[in-house]
Amino acid sequence: MANIKDIAKMAKVSVTTVSRVLNDHPYVSQEKREAVWQAINESNYQKNINAVHLSTGKTHLIGVVLPFSNHPYFGLLLEGIAQEAVKNNYKLVLFQTNYEEARELEALDMLRYKQLDALIICSRICSWTKIRKYSHYGPIVFCEDTRDHPYSATFVDHYKSFEAALEYLADKGHQKIGYCIGRKNGSNSTNRALSYNNFIKRHKFPFRPDYIFEQCLHLEDGENVMKKMTTMKEPPTALLVTSDQVAAGIAAYCLTNHIAIPEELALIGFDNQPISKVMGITTMDIPLVPMGKNLFLQSLSKDVSYKEIDVTLIERTTV
Repeated sequence: MANIKDIAKMAKVSVTTVSRVLNDHPYVSQEKREAVWQAINESNYQKNINAVHLSTGKTHLIGVVLPFSNHPYFGLLLEGIAQEAVKNNYKLVLFQTNYEEARELEALDMLRYKQLDALIICSRICSWTKIRKYSHYGPIVFCEDTRDHPYSATFVDHYKSFEAALEYLADKGHQKIGYCIGRKNGSNSTNRALSYNNFIKRHKFPFRPDYIFEQCLHLEDGENVMKKMTTMKEPPTALLVTSDQVAAGIAAYCLTNHIAIPEELALIGFDNQPISKVMGITTMDIPLVPMGKNLFLQSLSKDVSYKEIDVTLIERTTV
């Protein structure tokens, strides 16, 4: 395979001239430019992209870590990230972790070995202790509150948003309020649990561990929640669900089984997904596409910044 020196010899120009032509430098005569391109075409020369990366110190690749690629929440985040990537002439490398630590570490190792310019972690599984080992290899941006850590983040205050939704249900007269979360140990879930516990204490409502439903991520999980609730002697009269997909599954089950919403069960979702609008589900609107855009822009900066995104209650027919 021809190299840049071979091209220079064939075109009867200097190596510097060939480099200028390859990088579209303006100060090359038309005659020499044509000679170089003729030599390139005749030799089927291909630019060594790895060498270019080494010379520029940039790959123009940004890694995006997300647990599931088929979940609407992460799909909208990714949409925002991808829109800004196109605008800034970057490509994305996706890492689906399924919340497996080893897969997240693979992405961090690619940053370490300079195969990526930066990393956006949409939902973290690694501990901060492990993350810190990679902090010097490039920007790492998070979709969670990192104000206690030196990493940029675009995030929602899940304590405040959960509190607002719970108080809304209490104002509607509900005392038996349960909630559904995806995973118990995530930082966002920890903040939600704290908000719920403080809400229960503040209103002097009894704490019912069986009102908390975990591993609720997909549409079918809503049906599983309802099957559990129908076996309870005192089921909650209202549910706060951290995913509109799960809330839609709950609403669909109630419709099929003649459980009146909101008369028998009030329902609030999260994210304001299209499905919540179609099914008339009251929800907390999180502007995920703008969040994704900001995450990408933060990944291009060496400066640490924090951006809190406001959450808005969208009132529909399920409360």
